[in-house]
Amino acid sequence: MEQKQPKEDEKQDKNNTEVKPKKGETEKEIITELTGILQRLQAEFENYKKRIDRENAEFVKYAKAELVYKLLPLLDTFEIALKNTSDKEKFVKGIEIVYAQLFSTLESEGLKPIEALGKKFDPYLHEVMLKEKSDKEDGVVLEELQKGYMLNGRVLRHSKVKISEKEEKSTIKNDSNNK
Repeated sequence: MEQKQPKEDEKQDKNNTEVKPKKGETEKEIITELTGILQRLQAEFENYKKRIDRENAEFVKYAKAELVYKLLPLLDTFEIALKNTSDKEKFVKGIEIVYAQLFSTLESEGLKPIEALGKKFDPYLHEVMLKEKSDKEDGVVLEELQKGYMLNGRVLRHSKVKISEKEEKSTIKNDSNNK
């Protein structure tokens, strides 16, 4: 069986990457044509970037609108609570309801409090504000000074805590007093 050999012109076309002018085109015309194509591509890309920026800004704007809409019932509850300022019990109850609604709304958005009290200090979740000598293990959270929160699994605010510092047994003092 006889294999067909590619023609010499076909070999050249496959291996050669340079643009060959069409009949009657000069090199200058090709450069002008390619420059025009390049300019159109650059303009299209710039327009694409601007459109994406506009869409992102609009998305953020409406994402905020959704959260504000969810917070509107809290505003209503605040107004009711403020109308009952003469009755201290009703006022306190109103504020407790507002707190519960606010917490529930934020929780539905992915907010979770960081558990700290009695836990081992974790630098990724806690920020040490104070240390106190204690009979507890070294680095245990004794008091939470400010609650920390996570939003969708990421720390939004670290818990500000007071941690324990192991009390050292004063055996050296006792030995020096006995001599």
